[in-house]
Amino acid sequence: MASSLIDIKKRIASTKKTSQITNAMQMVSASKLTRSEQKVRRYQEYAHKIREIVTHIAGAELTILEEQGHAYAQEQQLINFHDLLIERPVNRTAYLIISSDKGLAGSYNSSVLKSSREMVRSDHASDEEYMVITIGETLALDLRKNGIKVEHVVPDLGDQPSFESVRSIVSQIVEHYRSGDFDELYVCYNHHINALLSEFRAEKMLPLSDLDPDEAEEYEVDYLFEPTKEDILEVLLPQYAESLIYGAIIDAKTAEHASRMTAMKSATDNAANLISDLTIQYNQLRQTAITQEINEIVGGAEALKEK
Repeated sequence: MASSLIDIKKRIASTKKTSQITNAMQMVSASKLTRSEQKVRRYQEYAHKIREIVTHIAGAELTILEEQGHAYAQEQQLINFHDLLIERPVNRTAYLIISSDKGLAGSYNSSVLKSSREMVRSDHASDEEYMVITIGETLALDLRKNGIKVEHVVPDLGDQPSFESVRSIVSQIVEHYRSGDFDELYVCYNHHINALLSEFRAEKMLPLSDLDPDEAEEYEVDYLFEPTKEDILEVLLPQYAESLIYGAIIDAKTAEHASRMTAMKSATDNAANLISDLTIQYNQLRQTAITQEINEIVGGAEALKEK
């Protein structure tokens, strides 16, 4: 009985220490989540503005692409920035899959792994039809174990990646597309909805086929081009494509922080419930031990009276 009480007391003490750690990690993740959400909001403002400028400047070319088709645009060999706008025959698809090398984030990594693995397997019959780039070495290892070929691995980018820290990576991806290493790019990641929810997304980001020429008519601003419209778009279109990929990265990081915060809160709550159950069990055993001692004392006293 005494050993059981000591064991339970030790479990209560160790569980309290664990709950203190998980509670601290929850607060850290909550702070990181707040910062990341602020970064996402600032990015959305920037992305909206650069999309507005690109759509407005390229409005005429976008109309040609829509009305006369991508094949016509290719035949006419319109200015060279169109390689980011024109959909070409798809011989090879690239996937940028975003995850984390850090654990304790619930199902964050496993959901990305499962969804991306099923997507690649269902869409491609051989390794030659796709190219996988991962952010996160752990994800790359898991994909390879499941028979998915991974060509490039980028280490985890940290908790609050800046545009400058990932620009070399995303610019290389854009250049690989422009050089014909692949014909379309999907970015796969967990999209942050709120602190409790995220969802897997696979967004097509190259070519830039989501630009709507009708949007150009909504903008009344006229621009003076220096040096030329073509030269400006040659800079803006790759930058816009890079910003889309960066937006997915910080969105995924936000979902990671939210998932870790939720997981640590769940662990803290479970620890509190376990402490409560152990305390009840400890008190019951202690009460039983005390009752037994009283009965032994009373029994001993009765025996002395009989003598």
